Amino acid sequence: MARSETRPVVLLRSTAGTGHTYVTRKNRRNDPDRLELRKFDPAAGRHVVFREAR
Repeated sequence: MARSETRPVVLLRSTAGTGHTYVTRKNRRNDPDRLELRKFDPAAGRHVVFREAR
């Protein structure tokens, strides 16, 4: 499967300050701004907001 510039790989970093990250892809046409998702942070032991790091 070819890599696409419209769906780049992005790094989601925890806002809890634990340094935990997730890796995902996003559609740049639908989400041109930074991505924010609530995901589980195992270091914090709860769900927190993860923001796209550049």
